[in-house]
Amino acid sequence: MSATDPYTVRLTPEAHAYVQPDGGWCLNNAGFISDGESTILIDTAATERRARALREAVLASGVPLPRTVVNTHHHGDHTYGNGVFLPEAMVIGHDSCRSEVLAAGHQLHLMWPQTDFGDIRITAPTVTYNDRLTVHVGDIEVRLIHPGVAHTIGDTIVHLPRQRVVFTGDLIFQGGTPFVPMGSLSGSLRALEVLRSLDATTVVPGHGPITGPSAYEATERYLRYVAELAQEAYGKGRTPLEAAREADLGVFAELRESERLVANLHRAYAELDGKPAGSPLDAVAVFADMAAMNGGVPVACHA
Repeated sequence: MSATDPYTVRLTPEAHAYVQPDGGWCLNNAGFISDGESTILIDTAATERRARALREAVLASGVPLPRTVVNTHHHGDHTYGNGVFLPEAMVIGHDSCRSEVLAAGHQLHLMWPQTDFGDIRITAPTVTYNDRLTVHVGDIEVRLIHPGVAHTIGDTIVHLPRQRVVFTGDLIFQGGTPFVPMGSLSGSLRALEVLRSLDATTVVPGHGPITGPSAYEATERYLRYVAELAQEAYGKGRTPLEAAREADLGVFAELRESERLVANLHRAYAELDGKPAGSPLDAVAVFADMAAMNGGVPVACHA
């Protein structure tokens, strides 16, 4: 096994995490919960090949294939593989996750046309919820919690209260730069308070290695840095790109995808303009600015 191969971690007798190194663009984490008779899968993968590898990993763990798939949000790296688990499984997500999956369509294909995504059938949640929903796997309680607009407008936290495990989706990027242009900077800070209130000891981030509650503090420090940078630069009339180029990232320079700073500034500026959380930004401009931060090279899908 190489350092870039996906791997499965048994977190508790009932819960597993499926980690895809290095956790960069399009390399998300998934997870599954099973009592040995029924299984819930949390998120899928960006390509058909990777989703089929996830399917094999579930089987290799000795549990049945999922009857339920939960999507933590609509982005294609977490939802493109949904179709691999149909028709046996139904897909659950927040109300806005469903509408955003349908609106986005094959968006990753447009962003990364050179990537071999395979046969991707856009598969939106068919069961949706608004605030909270509890699903049971045998006697295992699985709580689905919408933290408000944060990474996207339709995020879901998956919490196993008895096992003290939480799957955060992309509210947390362990070792990677947070990414909030499709959601809310202030909302992402509020979502961290929701996560803290759950008192989980094991934290499975949307990207990067398994971690613990210390990830909340690390994420908060970065988000507050962005907020302060935006406030100062906005007041001086700097564009998000100018502000990002002039910024001293300090310790945050060690995070993967540092070019996301400019995207996060676009969202921070929108909030300073008084625009509602989650209101659409100009995606072409945001990704063009990230490419400019990346030395003129568009960000690459690692899948």
